[in-house]
Amino acid sequence: MAQLKLEKRGHTALITMANPPANTWTKDTLTQLRDAVKSLEQDKTIYALVITGEGEKFFSAGADLNLFASGDKAVAADMSAIFGEAFETLTAFRGVSIAAINGYAMGGGLEVALACDIRIAEAQAQMALPEAKVGLLPCAGGTQNLAILVGEGWAKRMILCGERIGADKALQIGLVEEVVGTGMALEAALLLADKVAEQSPPAVAACKQLIQKGRSAPVQTALPLERELFVKLFDTKDQVEGVQAFLQKRKASWING
Repeated sequence: MAQLKLEKRGHTALITMANPPANTWTKDTLTQLRDAVKSLEQDKTIYALVITGEGEKFFSAGADLNLFASGDKAVAADMSAIFGEAFETLTAFRGVSIAAINGYAMGGGLEVALACDIRIAEAQAQMALPEAKVGLLPCAGGTQNLAILVGEGWAKRMILCGERIGADKALQIGLVEEVVGTGMALEAALLLADKVAEQSPPAVAACKQLIQKGRSAPVQTALPLERELFVKLFDTKDQVEGVQAFLQKRKASWING
């Protein structure tokens, strides 16, 4: 039985973590995630990606700690590398990535959601980065992505103090963008993904690049790039189609190019 399931629904790819009982990550599933996102990157019919967990209790509990029980540094290096490759590939996906958090999101389970563009959590969801409680640290982007989203103070509360938070608190501090009822996260994420399909794919890719540019470059660098990418969109057929569709009061038909 596949531990990472991929299906395509129109212009949206759905990835489901399916490694019961807690949808934990393994080297194989992380490799599959990296390769799946790389494949989707090349599929011009896919505009958005939704990731969720199978079952009603867990989104993902992160890494299987049995992997680190021996204290083997070579295993640690191997796993941290593939965690980084998988989640950084997800963050770099040209389309919009949405995490449908349908239960516990712990450690690497929360980090995969942090690697996405948008997070929708169910009301009963619990989130934490508890690695320091077992002598480890979040090595899959957690220390950086969490601080970007919620600020240094709450990142330190969750990572240094091991504080677990519920969906309402996550919404309050900006860790998630929406909270929905139990069993509703996937539906809400897929509906949001449908909205992405109404946007020009090249324009979305350029906008995402610019927004994330602010993580590593000063605004003085990003602003000229913003204007440069705006002009480059005029090399695309979707720019002409988008403007013409608006003026003709019809729905645009994107070709992603």
